[in-house]
Amino acid sequence: MTNDALIILAIVSTMIWITVSKEATKPTKEVNKRKMITLLSAGTLSAILLTVSLFSTFIVLILFNVNA
Repeated sequence: MTNDALIILAIVSTMIWITVSKEATKPTKEVNKRKMITLLSAGTLSAILLTVSLFSTFIVLILFNVNA
């Protein structure tokens, strides 16, 4: 992924996790379960994509000794 795409993904991921935390602090009766499941799934997917991208960059830098 390009740097711009990673920056956008990081911002969106942060916004998703902020929304998850706000939803999680609501009383149990007010929590929309479908919304929570959707937000948790999207947040997890974005975190996995960011983690994979980070480690793939590290592997390339280590294997090929390339300066970023």
